Amino acid sequence: MNDDVRNIVLGLAASAISAAAGWFVRTYLWRRRLRRQQTFLGLPTGSECLLVVNQDPSASGHSVSRYDTFALLELSALIKECGAHADIVVHDTARQGFGTRTEFCVGGPASNRRTEAHLRSLLPGVEVNTDYENAPDGGAFTIGGETYRLEKGRTEYVLLARITGPQGGRPVFLSCGQRAVTNQAAIRHLARHHGRLARRYGLDGTFCLLLRVVNSDVYGPDMVEPVADVTAAATARTPAPGAASAG
Repeated sequence: MNDDVRNIVLGLAASAISAAAGWFVRTYLWRRRLRRQQTFLGLPTGSECLLVVNQDPSASGHSVSRYDTFALLELSALIKECGAHADIVVHDTARQGFGTRTEFCVGGPASNRRTEAHLRSLLPGVEVNTDYENAPDGGAFTIGGETYRLEKGRTEYVLLARITGPQGGRPVFLSCGQRAVTNQAAIRHLARHHGRLARRYGLDGTFCLLLRVVNSDVYGPDMVEPVADVTAAATARTPAPGAASAG
């Protein structure tokens, strides 16, 4: 074997080794990222989760608004990426506890009875004014003494939360918005930034974030601004009247 042939053989061997090493590293990093994503979302391969669908309050029957439908589609893509399966249920037929399966609950308490129950049980520090038609602050959130009012099409708020019950188990992801477009905005924020959220709060962390959706009449669900981490205020329980004096 002359020098030219030997150099060609060595070059091909080096290229093959480099390609194999690159493939191994990329595969390892992809699998590591997927495992972290599955852990954070509570969606191991082959598992089942619950998609709780709300009802469009402006329509009769079991109708879902366009933006809420888009939110469900984005969640479906995220679930499929994890290799899990979704069981879709209407909000007023989901009569089961939480913790056994990961749950994605879409919609505010005016359109989703299960969201209303989760707020009472898991986020008692959040108050939502559901009287959209008759109250001047209809749709407003009150958290930790601060009120966040709805300005339709201009400034709207949504809560994005990852919470677990007292006994632990699989998480509940809650997208509780003042309008349907804000629900989709929160789900899109989760889909795009779940890696960053996992790094900040941990793979098993609990959080409740207040997001602001700006000029949705023009930009739809794309212009989202983080307002505050309201986890402490949202999870705080108000002492019952007379509890302090009883002590």
